[in-house]
Amino acid sequence: LLCPCLIYGAYIFLPFDAPLLPTVSARLVYTLRCAAFATFPIVLGMIVSGISRLCSSALEPFGELHREMEIHRTYVSQSVHLFILYFFNMAVLATYLPQELLKLIPLLTGLFAISRLIFWMSYAIGRSFRAFGFSMTFLPLLAMLLWNLYGMFVLEPENLLS
Repeated sequence: LLCPCLIYGAYIFLPFDAPLLPTVSARLVYTLRCAAFATFPIVLGMIVSGISRLCSSALEPFGELHREMEIHRTYVSQSVHLFILYFFNMAVLATYLPQELLKLIPLLTGLFAISRLIFWMSYAIGRSFRAFGFSMTFLPLLAMLLWNLYGMFVLEPENLLS
């Protein structure tokens, strides 16, 4: 329930509009530029993971991982997988959205980045708390997938493979 409220509130109250993007290629470039910001939590996780490995007191740096290093490694791995799904869904979504709704692209990017950071913090606290951060990442991704499937099979079935 929190994700749709956050997106709606940001859509209504944030004072920016998407630029005029009449072609599909311009929309994909815009999506690519927005998606670059979604890699920030992943890069930050890689840096923290590298620093924690460097500062580890383990005799074998590539041997058995401590809990802290395992948390960072798992976070980066899962974030990369979710980012790939996010990016492809966002690219398809950008082709189906009308011009006035293209403001959702940077908003969904921001939600992805913030939710990955929340997941990382809650994962460090304990396994039972990470469901909130994961659901803030996964449920918008699922909504994008359903909208993309709706757009492909219901709105424009004649352009499915073109």
